Amino acid sequence: MTTMQPEQIFQRLAQLFAAYQQEQTKGDYVVYLDPGELQKRLDLEQESLPGDWQELFHWVETYLHYAVKTAHPGYLNRMWAGANLPSIIGEMTAALTNTSACTYETAPVSTLMEKYLIQSMLDLVGFQHGVGQMTTGSSNANMIAMLAARNRYSHCVKQQGLFGRKELFAFVNEEAHYSLDRAANILGLGSEHLIKVPADEHGRMDTQILAAELERVSEAGGKPFFVTATAGTTVRGGYDRLEPLLALRESYNFWLHVDGAWGGPVVFSPKLRAQYLPLLEQADSFTLDFHKMSGTALMCNVLLMQGNSSELRQALSAGDESYIFREGEDGSVRDLGTLSLQCGRRVDSLKWFLDWKFYGREGLARRVEQYLELCAYAEAQILQHEQLEMAVPRESFNICFRFRAPAGMDAAKLNTAIRERMQRQGRYLVGTGFVRGELALRLLVTNTQVGRPEIDAFLAAVVRSGQEILTARDTAFQ
Repeated sequence: MTTMQPEQIFQRLAQLFAAYQQEQTKGDYVVYLDPGELQKRLDLEQESLPGDWQELFHWVETYLHYAVKTAHPGYLNRMWAGANLPSIIGEMTAALTNTSACTYETAPVSTLMEKYLIQSMLDLVGFQHGVGQMTTGSSNANMIAMLAARNRYSHCVKQQGLFGRKELFAFVNEEAHYSLDRAANILGLGSEHLIKVPADEHGRMDTQILAAELERVSEAGGKPFFVTATAGTTVRGGYDRLEPLLALRESYNFWLHVDGAWGGPVVFSPKLRAQYLPLLEQADSFTLDFHKMSGTALMCNVLLMQGNSSELRQALSAGDESYIFREGEDGSVRDLGTLSLQCGRRVDSLKWFLDWKFYGREGLARRVEQYLELCAYAEAQILQHEQLEMAVPRESFNICFRFRAPAGMDAAKLNTAIRERMQRQGRYLVGTGFVRGELALRLLVTNTQVGRPEIDAFLAAVVRSGQEILTARDTAFQ
């Protein structure tokens, strides 16, 4: 059994992490094994000696060896990739200090950091009188916004429930994230009370159909209380137009929430904000994931709302909290747990604070602008290649494309096979999605290690894999 002093443990960790960091962008993005084979290699049930640090480091090394290298240029599968180094430092520091950001007395520095960051984001978005909180992600933030809206439009629902009162209806783009479905379920609205509005040719919510649905629900005695505008839909990257939604809000008095989990970082760039999110400052709430395009270590999100803290606190607080939370001397919110859905809160503010100070708004704006330029470049390369095609024109940061299938061949099966071939080779991991009922490869550029040469290499790998699959098929029939 190997015993070590704390300083030796940290030195060993530093060596392992430094070595992993240096190798993240090299070789394959993963040592790919099927689940059964990986299970055998890991041998998770093997006997261990309690207190043996050497064995512990063996498991750390094993984990790193088989882990997906999310900073690798071949990792193109999700809306997040390798994390910024400042935020990694923040994550490690938060783990080392191991506290909860629910009260000032247990997390004084992170409480003030979080308040500073929320105010900075409120100023940036343009919510002149607003409130906010850092949450576990936009799925949670979307639900909290819906919860606050539900309580605003049915004041007794918190105490009496939804029983025997006017039915509440929420409305979303049919291509909106599934977290809205889950929110409707958790909040007791029911899936039939989440109206999914068809999208137009750009993947945006059809506001004419929305207007008709709002009127239909109202005439039937229901209350349209919540509309979500998606800023960057998951598959196509469409941005719902805010101007017509704001006009409809004047007539139907609903809460207008903007889900910017994916496309929200355009707010860092004045040019891109004007292009994709004009009039955002007039929305009722807005959420943004910093762990996506901004590159902060998972998870890191902010929910911003118009108004003061009392509405958010009224929506989220319940039960006797006097044993833990205290008011500020001036009656203001001191402990951020009072504005949170959960009691225990991770110190996510440190990660975002270090990124915000290190890169600045201008640096983050340049990053997002460069991602958009790379997406335009990828689309142009696809359009000029005879064996590739766009599934739909690019709207923003999502490139939905496919390898052209020969006549009579199932394009979905062929492109699925191409994706799996590249994955099993450990070279590239790219996402898929259904657009107008047809499967497409979904290329997302949210990795600082990806530039034009990496996009060229990826597209060449798609073509090469497709050609190899077709050759193997033709050979099999000879």
